[in-house]
Amino acid sequence: MRFLPASIPFFPCRTFLTVGLSYIHNCNVLFDVILHRCCSSFSITGPSPMHAYTRLPSGQLNLSCPSPPLSPRLSSPKLRHGRTKGGRGSNIATAPLHQTFWQRFACFLLSVLLRRHWFFLIAPLIYISGMLVYMGTTSFDVPKITNATPPGSIYRSPEVFKRLWPAMQKANTSYGIMAAWQVQKGRELWKPCIQPSSLSKGLQESNGFIIIEANGGLNQQRSSICNAVALAGLLNATLVTPTFHLNSVWQDSSLFGDIYDEEHFINSLAGYVRVVRELPEYISEELRNNVSLIHNFRIKAWQPASFYLSTVLPKLRKLGVIRISPFANRLSYDKVPPKLQQLRCIANFQALRFAKPIADMGEKLVDRMIKHSNGTSGKYIAVHLRFEEDMVAFSCCTYDGGEEEKRELDAARERGWRGKFNKTGRIIRPGVIRMDGRCPLTPLEVGMMLRGMGFQNNTPIFLAAGKIYKAEKNMIPLLQMFPMLQTKETLLSSEELEPFKNYSSRLAALDYTVCLHSEVFVTTQGGNFPQFLIGQRRYLNKGHSKTIKPDKRKLAILLDNPKIRWETFTKQMQAMRRHSDLKGHELRKSSSSVYTYPAPDCMCPYREDVSNSLSNSTGSFDEILSVM
Repeated sequence: MRFLPASIPFFPCRTFLTVGLSYIHNCNVLFDVILHRCCSSFSITGPSPMHAYTRLPSGQLNLSCPSPPLSPRLSSPKLRHGRTKGGRGSNIATAPLHQTFWQRFACFLLSVLLRRHWFFLIAPLIYISGMLVYMGTTSFDVPKITNATPPGSIYRSPEVFKRLWPAMQKANTSYGIMAAWQVQKGRELWKPCIQPSSLSKGLQESNGFIIIEANGGLNQQRSSICNAVALAGLLNATLVTPTFHLNSVWQDSSLFGDIYDEEHFINSLAGYVRVVRELPEYISEELRNNVSLIHNFRIKAWQPASFYLSTVLPKLRKLGVIRISPFANRLSYDKVPPKLQQLRCIANFQALRFAKPIADMGEKLVDRMIKHSNGTSGKYIAVHLRFEEDMVAFSCCTYDGGEEEKRELDAARERGWRGKFNKTGRIIRPGVIRMDGRCPLTPLEVGMMLRGMGFQNNTPIFLAAGKIYKAEKNMIPLLQMFPMLQTKETLLSSEELEPFKNYSSRLAALDYTVCLHSEVFVTTQGGNFPQFLIGQRRYLNKGHSKTIKPDKRKLAILLDNPKIRWETFTKQMQAMRRHSDLKGHELRKSSSSVYTYPAPDCMCPYREDVSNSLSNSTGSFDEILSVM
């Protein structure tokens, strides 16, 4: 390889010039070969005239494909023009007659272009300029990429209601609350069948005292209490009446005796589990009345019975008293002996009875609701509507309130959960939440669903709910569809409600009582309230929950279609109601709650004639207990 002398100035420029000239020279060789091949392909016979103009010696070409020999240099002008003494073209062969004009023109044009080196220097510039001119004068129709929202991800219920309201008013269905539940002839029914003899074989000496702290709302506390009774039976321990944790959301300072009949609770469990109101005095003195000095177990959720026998029982025997806080959902459903399931049922369905003030006011509410249901033989629908501000905020769903709604719910989330929803990396997708059926139903959506199922506007409805979010706006369409709607605030005077105000658990207990005795119960959101209520309704109504549990995923899709027809909507709603009727009789699976599915652990099957069908029977809780 040759290098330029170091004495040459501007070495980079000279190097670039040398490389450029070498590139042009090599291109000249290549272009001659291309031209020769191209013209040869046009079937020019004889020595190629193009080689008369080549400046390269024949030895400089080193191609893999052999080329025809170069013609001798023709120095005579006559020869260059194809003339001899003997006349035109006597020795030099010309193009054959079959060569077309366009072939000759192409060969000529290619020879001109290949011989003009300057053309290849400016060709890229010509190409780029042409492209810029073309792109500047031509309009490109680029398709717009739109973010199409999946069905069911947007709250469009007001639009759907506006479209369906005229047809809803004209609809005249014969279906009503009296035909809500259809029981087939010979259908297997269920009745309570707890066997006290299998549990009360005599209480042995206690292994110690257990103190538990029940957290959450009314029915989460109920779950903790029933599980504590089962745990005390498992460990052969004495249960101290549970205490309630003051929740930042519920803000209820009620004690056990304020909500439940404590005397009845202790006496009902006397043959199965020892229950005392407080620790013995000698233990309290040793602890200096400081419960925090008692050893506290922090137990993971859904632990099997074997865990308590191997871990908790030895400590209980050693110390004599232990504490478990919190205790909600700390005992498994599927890995416990059958007798513990029956202890749970005894605690839930027999021992836990509301305190007398709550029971009396609840009975008064039921009586007044029955009087408002004269047109339906005293039967009414109870709807558990979870559309309070805290529930809407916790769901992270969006509705039709715009920026004002967003500010209010963001503030509610911060007050109740203090940054839980603002953690780094947490992504909230309201559309996905709605499609998954986890958004609380609005009063408007509940009304449309019930009218679509066939319930007429004269159907009596009891609404079990707290303070509805923006009730002045959201309750208008529901009252428009069902004018006979009642709440505890409309059935009771302000003086009657005064002792229960500012106590969310006591107010929830009133709602629970009215819902328990309804002909139809409608649950609109998950939670402990409907789970316990459905189970107790099964216990009272021969195994049938008499509950409408809507498919909220399907409902979200239907109410996201402003063009839906009334006929299509009612067809889907009635299918949903029939599905709820079919699911009314359901047995407990291994991991399910015995409080929601009391059969077969605490109920036994039997058959009944169609004349004495479920739809014509409504037994009270006392009547059910008298059967046992």
